[in-house]
Amino acid sequence: MEIFLDCLPCMLRQVLEASRMATDKPELHEKIIEESIRILSDYKKYRCSPDMGRAMHQTVKKHTGVSDPYAMIKDRDIKAAKKVYPLLIHFLQKKQNNLYWALKIAAVGNIIDSAINNNVNIEDCIEKELEKEFSTCDIDIFENKLKTAKRLLIIGDNAGETVFDRVLAEHLSQLEIIYTVRSEPIINDATVKDAYDSGLGDYAKIISTGCNVPGAIPEECSKEFLDLFNSVDIVISKGQGNFEALSDYGKEVFFLLKAKCPIISQKLDVSLNDYVLKYNKKG
Repeated sequence: MEIFLDCLPCMLRQVLEASRMATDKPELHEKIIEESIRILSDYKKYRCSPDMGRAMHQTVKKHTGVSDPYAMIKDRDIKAAKKVYPLLIHFLQKKQNNLYWALKIAAVGNIIDSAINNNVNIEDCIEKELEKEFSTCDIDIFENKLKTAKRLLIIGDNAGETVFDRVLAEHLSQLEIIYTVRSEPIINDATVKDAYDSGLGDYAKIISTGCNVPGAIPEECSKEFLDLFNSVDIVISKGQGNFEALSDYGKEVFFLLKAKCPIISQKLDVSLNDYVLKYNKKG
């Protein structure tokens, strides 16, 4: 997906927040922002927002020497999500259409996004968010593919979200499930360690995409990931970063997310903060 002008100030704010997480030295904040502005001024050379986001967040790592500025936030989010895990299971057990609501639970996990808001109180907002219906939901197509499917690939997004994805993986345990994460820390996106910390390893094979971008850009992913991506029966792509990286790729993918910014909501033809399960046909 192309980079929109609206993305630029948002990304600059995000990098300033990351720099303050990594260090309390104003002189380093200044260097990071100055370099980030130079990156923004050349935004047309990047393939998508996640591609440019990586370049900007690498400036934080370079100037501060901190490899994972969001480490404490990720740990906090995983612990908070595990605390509400029993609530998620109880919620699902009360519902009749379990598949719909298991997918919805996974989508609700997408609210835990430090790129948008690093102060989400999971416990306070979870029950209200769970009861919301999907605005766009191609579940009929998903159910039809599920009839013959044997392997499912989930492209993960945020660290705390992995606990919510664990509920979906448990529900679809009849399938061989492969869960993919970033190759190294970037923003609050999940790494292999984060996915194991959530308990996902009991229900899915966890691998890295081989890509350190906050979105799975196929051209930068490993052969192992691409072989799976092109051979599994169903692909679920979680979150906005993966949507931005994959929406123009021309592969059959189910995008599962909350539309948390106006640009994404416009692209998906939904209202801001709507939940989406959108089937992307092979193009």
